[in-house]
Amino acid sequence: MTKSFDVAVIGAGPGGYVAAIRCAQLGLNTVCIDEWKNEQGVASLGGTCLNVGCIPSKALLESSENYARAAHKFIDHGINLEGLSMDVPVMITRKNKIVKAFTGGIAMLFKKNKVTSLHGSGTLLKQEQESGLWKIQVKNGTEIEEIQAEYVIIATGSTPRQLPFIKVDNDRILDNSGALALTEIPKRLGVIGAGVIGLEMGSVWRRLGSEVTVLEAQPNFLMAADEQIAKEAQKTFTRELGLVIQTGVKIKSIQVEEQQIVVDYADAKVDSQKLEIDKLIVAVGRSPNTAGLGADEIGLKTNERGYIEVDEYCRSNLPKVYAVGDVVRGPMLAHKASEEGVAVAEMIASAKQGHANESAKVNLDIIPWVIYTSPEIAWVGKTEQELKSAGIAYRAGQFPFMANGRARALGETSGFVKVLADADTDRILGIHMIGPYVSEMIAEAVVAMEFAASSEDVARIIHAHPSLSEVLHEAALAVDKRAIHI
Repeated sequence: MTKSFDVAVIGAGPGGYVAAIRCAQLGLNTVCIDEWKNEQGVASLGGTCLNVGCIPSKALLESSENYARAAHKFIDHGINLEGLSMDVPVMITRKNKIVKAFTGGIAMLFKKNKVTSLHGSGTLLKQEQESGLWKIQVKNGTEIEEIQAEYVIIATGSTPRQLPFIKVDNDRILDNSGALALTEIPKRLGVIGAGVIGLEMGSVWRRLGSEVTVLEAQPNFLMAADEQIAKEAQKTFTRELGLVIQTGVKIKSIQVEEQQIVVDYADAKVDSQKLEIDKLIVAVGRSPNTAGLGADEIGLKTNERGYIEVDEYCRSNLPKVYAVGDVVRGPMLAHKASEEGVAVAEMIASAKQGHANESAKVNLDIIPWVIYTSPEIAWVGKTEQELKSAGIAYRAGQFPFMANGRARALGETSGFVKVLADADTDRILGIHMIGPYVSEMIAEAVVAMEFAASSEDVARIIHAHPSLSEVLHEAALAVDKRAIHI
């Protein structure tokens, strides 16, 4: 007999597994279908984020930063170390243990919340006219099963975008998965793409001793970030960390030779250049993953870039079919996917009870961005260049970590916080940070913007002393030109 569910979630990444758990919490009979297998060929929940993305990359970043502190900064604290070395296999083992703990944790959460978990690829077949139920095929190798569900949530995420003239083998040509699994430090490492993945992975291996060159096609560095933040980041990454970063690059060819990899490219001046390296990370972005869903066969609309078309409530063109996360419009961020998953679950639960839930949607304008380099970069809202382009009058306030007592004590004084506020209403339009632990500090900025706070509101909040958050406080004061400590 065909198993029937209230909700079928296809994909168990941050959007899918969170949606499934929230659906179950709301009393919906829920199944989550996922095909991810780890290196041992075992089913592993959590999608890209937990298996080869957010979580393992942060583990390696922390290990490499600890090594760099021990090698270069502990001496300032009177801590002398001799014979310092890095055991890369141990670092990778630690990373793998963290991944295993979290992916296994999702399985336990599914069990706790009574979410049925099916391993395999999910394909939408058709909607039965009489019952209104969707038929879904679940294929795991040669095993094929069909289930039914009233509602479907597609959360199949994204896959690494490939370059047309080179194949990733995760031996010498690496994507994010391969970059996280290196067992020895490459002497010369090339990175194509100066986005989040490229910068984070380049930072890890540079701190451990690699000569790292980053090639970026965009004419300027970190064009999604505030221009002033991007300039500060490029200066810090090149001068202090030692990354070589070239922008405006056009790759001509990549040759994998016996002893090395040779990248032929034109630089920003259109001069021919040659980069000789031992390993190459390809980090040129990600593409929405709709393969195998049966989109064409059932009439699921996708746009020219491959994203599933949805409205502001994540509803697709098909009845009772939703899509969330990397497979739809908006930033490809795990926390965005999770919040969309929660919103959709609550909308479905409301619909099952016979009423609409129009408040259950995600505000895409107030989603924090974080790059976990050192110093970290974080922002929310509009950049200065966006405000200027839109002709919006604004005031800006800025304060450096150099003038903050807690940052001085940490020995992490690079960077600053900038607050942008409407010139007439003082409502905060954007907050941008580069510095120590700004991935944690950005939460206050998101709260302020979610509640339509003014810079004066943040300036009036009492911040603990000494703390890094005082930098945000002083930047808010600086909007009105009344910062205290500079």
